[in-house]
Amino acid sequence: MLKPLRRIVEEVENASNTQEALETLVQQTRQSLECDSCSVFVVDFKTHEFVLRATDGSHSTDILGLRLGPEEGLLGFIAEHEKPLNIADVRTHPSFIDLSAMGGGEFNALLGVPIINNRRLLGILTVESKDARRFAEDEEAFLVTLATQIATVMERAETDQIIAHQNSDAIHDDTVLLGIPSGKGVGIGRGVVVFPPADLDAVPEKTIDDIPAEIEILKVAVQKTRDIIQDLGNKLAQSLPQAEQDLFNAYLRLLDNESLEKDIIDEIKCGQWAQGALKIAIRKRMRQFEEMDDTYLRERAADIKDLGQRVLARLQLHEINDIDYPEKTVLMGEELSATDLARVPKGKLVGIAMAKGSANSHVAILARALGVAAATGVSNLPYTHLEKKELIIDGYYGHVYIEPTPALRQEFLLLAEEEKQLDESLNELRDLPAETPDGHRVNLYVNLGLDADASSALAVGTEGVGLFRSEVPFMTREQFPSEEEQRIIYRQVLNAFSPRPVVMRTLDIGGDKSLPYFPIEEENPFLGWRGIRISLDHPDIFLAQARAMMRANRGLENLSILLPMISNVYEVDDAKAMLLQAHAEVNEEQPTVLPSIGIMIEVPSAVYLARSLARRVDFLSVGSNDLTQYILAVDRNNAQVSGLYDAYHPAVLHALHQVVRAAKSENTPVSICGELAGDPVVTTLLIAMGFDSLSASPASFARVKWVARRFPHYQMRAILKEVMKYDDPAEIRTYLEETLELAGLGGLIRAGR
Repeated sequence: MLKPLRRIVEEVENASNTQEALETLVQQTRQSLECDSCSVFVVDFKTHEFVLRATDGSHSTDILGLRLGPEEGLLGFIAEHEKPLNIADVRTHPSFIDLSAMGGGEFNALLGVPIINNRRLLGILTVESKDARRFAEDEEAFLVTLATQIATVMERAETDQIIAHQNSDAIHDDTVLLGIPSGKGVGIGRGVVVFPPADLDAVPEKTIDDIPAEIEILKVAVQKTRDIIQDLGNKLAQSLPQAEQDLFNAYLRLLDNESLEKDIIDEIKCGQWAQGALKIAIRKRMRQFEEMDDTYLRERAADIKDLGQRVLARLQLHEINDIDYPEKTVLMGEELSATDLARVPKGKLVGIAMAKGSANSHVAILARALGVAAATGVSNLPYTHLEKKELIIDGYYGHVYIEPTPALRQEFLLLAEEEKQLDESLNELRDLPAETPDGHRVNLYVNLGLDADASSALAVGTEGVGLFRSEVPFMTREQFPSEEEQRIIYRQVLNAFSPRPVVMRTLDIGGDKSLPYFPIEEENPFLGWRGIRISLDHPDIFLAQARAMMRANRGLENLSILLPMISNVYEVDDAKAMLLQAHAEVNEEQPTVLPSIGIMIEVPSAVYLARSLARRVDFLSVGSNDLTQYILAVDRNNAQVSGLYDAYHPAVLHALHQVVRAAKSENTPVSICGELAGDPVVTTLLIAMGFDSLSASPASFARVKWVARRFPHYQMRAILKEVMKYDDPAEIRTYLEETLELAGLGGLIRAGR
């Protein structure tokens, strides 16, 4: 039954809209299983009811829209137990409800399976038979497999509900979407949609006023696509087999087909922009081919889509420089990149919402560094419909509000104003040390690299730079920067913060950080070639960077060098030998001070070797982001398992404490520079553990200092002692947040003061 299963999934995913997808689902499923009826119910998350969205067979279509309560009937039983129900006579089941009087049809046997994604019930798929029979095991397996593969369609159905609720005059409450809190704060602004290049499915809907101009844009894009395909076909004519040459000719015939261009123009004349019109017209053509009986012709639907994406690429080249960013911009999309954020003019970005991603993806980290409210993993985010709509991003809870009512908008404006007042009040701490009321002091540094603006870092009163990400200058170039180019960059940073200390991490690429001119292709990059492993395998790159750092340090002497991703002692010994070699080479030119050398504790092996490692270096620095993901075996960029990534996990906290104790036993200073260091909720724990310094983003700097100055050190130690008794991250978080609330610091964990 694999072939019909694949066919159903493919046809459902290629449907032009959600209702068509659901109707295709029930029709094809009923035919494949040769049963009397098939129905799909969608959970309405607004009312928590089951809504019949499509049915095929013995049921009357009049029953469409039927609503059942979350605990009502056989659907309620399936939902409660979250497992299939296969029963030969439904009337014998205690949860049975007779729907025949409502047009539900007469049937005896039922097989129903829940549709679940990320532990979330999205709907229920059922098949029925008039014969009193139990469905066969292979039929049940078929339906279960199908249910697991149509989750995206069900999420689209939820999006339809959201839009319907939003556009309905009968709905007066606020539409809220739930995501992962990824950047604390409140952002109120207008949506700007960012979508992947040349992806028809991701193109948002937009209305336009200048129809003639949009038609001209389309015609230019079609002609340029035609020219490119013609030119490419001519160049490859001698080397291509006839079948491939025929494909080029087929593309050209489609582009020369006036009816296709006319279909697109007709959509533009209805007010749709060129990209949206192209998507609609191409989808119509694809459906025409997919419905053909001939296998060869049916497979040509993929060629139609490919051609459409080629035209789309030309249209997007025209659009990329014409994005209109409102004064208060909320950036949205399936996934966003650091480049997407960088394109927004300075001062205009107030919020971020992504359908994918997690709270620990690089975009989320960048959002926090910029102090921007963010929600990621908003799986039902209807971003293609939200261009220029007013949105509220509640970064504390990961909520996204669409076109809020005046009352809700006013409430969040008040919260945003209270946040602003809180931040302004914290400016009073700028020149004060991070010192507890009973005299225990820690150094408070900033992380630099994602936003290497020294002025904003100095404005918060930093005592230095705890982490300078040296790979960022490498990532913004088309080739490895020369030693002299690096020296200039490093000198600027060292000079800007002098005499404050600056810790520069050597090149840390691999994993999810790649260089366009140094590709690394691995099946499991996070457990592969990254960090110090690349540096040791490429001494030419490592030595050049080390020499550049040491030359930049001349006359300033505020540099420390940090080695990333250390997992054993011989990596430290080899790296130190190379650093000494670089120092000797630089010293021959002019006497230069050897910087202090430290290592990052980011993998479990380094935790267990912390004492041996501490003997070999001048300082240790914990990278909590990677350490958390490696201890918990969770990819921090994977939204599918983002709920498992939790730096409050007892295993992570015990590992941190163990590293500190190992460092103290060797009288080696120890710092922490990951996201955890900038989380004011755990500041008391980190200080109580004995970290000598914390390194955070400028955006969270004042709040961390606020906590450090509020609690006496003896109270912090008592909090740590209590927390270490817990074995549940949720209990730890709750306890710490309640502690802050009782101390009058609730503004750190929620909107408002």
